[in-house]
Amino acid sequence: MDSRLKRAARGSVLVLRYSFGAFFLYGAYHKITRGWLSSPVMREHFLQRLSEIDPDSFSAAYLRMFAIPWYRPVAWVLTLGQVVVAIGMLFGVSVRSSAALALFLLTNISAGSFYNVTMPPFFAASLVLMATPSGHWLGLDKQLHERYPDAPWFK
Repeated sequence: MDSRLKRAARGSVLVLRYSFGAFFLYGAYHKITRGWLSSPVMREHFLQRLSEIDPDSFSAAYLRMFAIPWYRPVAWVLTLGQVVVAIGMLFGVSVRSSAALALFLLTNISAGSFYNVTMPPFFAASLVLMATPSGHWLGLDKQLHERYPDAPWFK
């Protein structure tokens, strides 16, 4: 591959990684500052969404049987997951694992029928970030991998 093309590809992945991290940081910030961890806000969102969708759909069952009864732990997992993804992406630490966590969070958000046209790019970004060693290009993964070569988190 031409070195200029390779640099452009790496630069594009790095821009994607930092944008992805900033988005997840904003999501966590929003939930923390709006009290989602200590109030029923997330439950209210789930109930509203449940009233808008087909009651026989998978998403309705997911909301009724999992997300609504467990809204508080779901809020914590989602928010802390967003913090972990943001830190991983912005500092280049465990980028691939953080991207896998982001994919898990996005899948659960979609399962709750919060899927929209912005989701496919996020799924694609997660897959690109899982497939590339961007934390080695710019971040702490390279140094951590050299120090802990057998740890799967820094590959």
